[in-house]
Amino acid sequence: MSNDSSSPALLKHLNQIVQTNCNISDARSAADYTLCIYLLKMREYYRWEKKLPFETRLPKKEIGEWITDRESLWDNLIDSDYQAMEIDGTSLNPFETESINAALLPHGLVYSGGLGNHQHPHFFLGKLHKQVRKNGHTILVSNEEYARDLTAPPAMTLNKTIFIRRESLRRMIWERFEEWMWKKNEGAMSRALEFYDFDTDLNKALESITDHELETVLLHELGEIEAGELISKHFLETLSPNIQWHDMLASLPRSRTEIMARAVRDNLADCLSTLPALLEQQDPASLHFFFGNFSAMRKELFPGLLNAYHQWINNKRLEQIESIVQMGAKHWLDIAKGMLGLFQEQGNQSISDIETLALNNKL
Repeated sequence: MSNDSSSPALLKHLNQIVQTNCNISDARSAADYTLCIYLLKMREYYRWEKKLPFETRLPKKEIGEWITDRESLWDNLIDSDYQAMEIDGTSLNPFETESINAALLPHGLVYSGGLGNHQHPHFFLGKLHKQVRKNGHTILVSNEEYARDLTAPPAMTLNKTIFIRRESLRRMIWERFEEWMWKKNEGAMSRALEFYDFDTDLNKALESITDHELETVLLHELGEIEAGELISKHFLETLSPNIQWHDMLASLPRSRTEIMARAVRDNLADCLSTLPALLEQQDPASLHFFFGNFSAMRKELFPGLLNAYHQWINNKRLEQIESIVQMGAKHWLDIAKGMLGLFQEQGNQSISDIETLALNNKL
C-alpha cells in the first residue's frame, strides 16, 4: 500500500518541475487535436486543475479566460527544454522514470515520463495507491494526481512497469457518463452504467465502477505487452530487419493508416488477454464496459466481435464471443506481422499497402 511519508516541501518542489514539463509537452502537442476534442479536453483539464466536483456546472466565462491564459503560457514555453528532476541533490533526466521512481516510491509518490501516441511526451506525478507484481511486471497504481498534462491516459507501460492512473480512469468514466447523459443513447455503455447507482450517489457510483474496472485496464496493458512480445519473436526467428512495432508507429505519419495499426494491436491485445479473462469471469458489467469503449476503428476492422456481443445481448450465451476471440488471437497476430513486414520492406512507402492489408482482412 502507499506510503504517505512525502514532505510538503518535497511534493511542492517536484510538482513544480513535473507540471512545468507537462506544460511544455502540451505547448508542443495541443494543436494536434481537432477543435472539438481540444475544447472537451481543456474543459476537463480546467475541472481537474481547479479541483471542482464532477457535478459542478463549469463556468463558461471563467473557462474561456483560463484557456486564453493557458495558451499564452504555452506560447512562452514552446521552445523551452524539459527540466531535470532534482531529487536529494541528484539531477535526473525526466525520462529516467525507473531511477526517479526508485527515489520517490519510498515517499509514497509515483512518477512517469514517457512517450505516448505520435511520440508526444507524457508526464505525471501522483500519490502511490499500491504496488504489486504480476506476470514479471511491476504494477504501480496511482490515486490522486498532483501534476499531469492535457492528455491523461488511464494506463501505460514503460519497459517492465505498468502504470495505472486511478484518477484518470475515474475522469474518463465520468466523461463517458456525461456523454451518455447528453445523448441518452441505448448501448453498451448505458448497460454498464446500469450496474451502478448514479441516480442516488454520483461519486460513490464513480468510485465503484473505477475500482471494478481497474482490472480491465490492467488486462489490456498485459495484452499489449504479450502482443509486442509475440510480434517481436516472429521477426527474431525469421531474422528480419530489427525494426520493432513501436518503431513503425513512430515513423508512420498521423493518418488513417496509423490509427488502423493501433487498432490492430489493440484488437490483438484484447483477444490475448482482456476478453479471455472477462469471459472466464462472466462479469456482465465489465463486458458491457469493454464494448462501451470499443473504438470506431477497432469496430470497423473487427465487426464480428461486435456482432457476437449483440448476439449475447439477445440470447445471453457467450459462446459466440468466445469463438470470435479465439479466432481473433491468431488473425490479428498475422495481420500485425504482415503490417510490420511491409514496413520493414518498404518503410513509409508501405502506407497504402498496410491500409489495404487491414481493410481486406476484417474479421
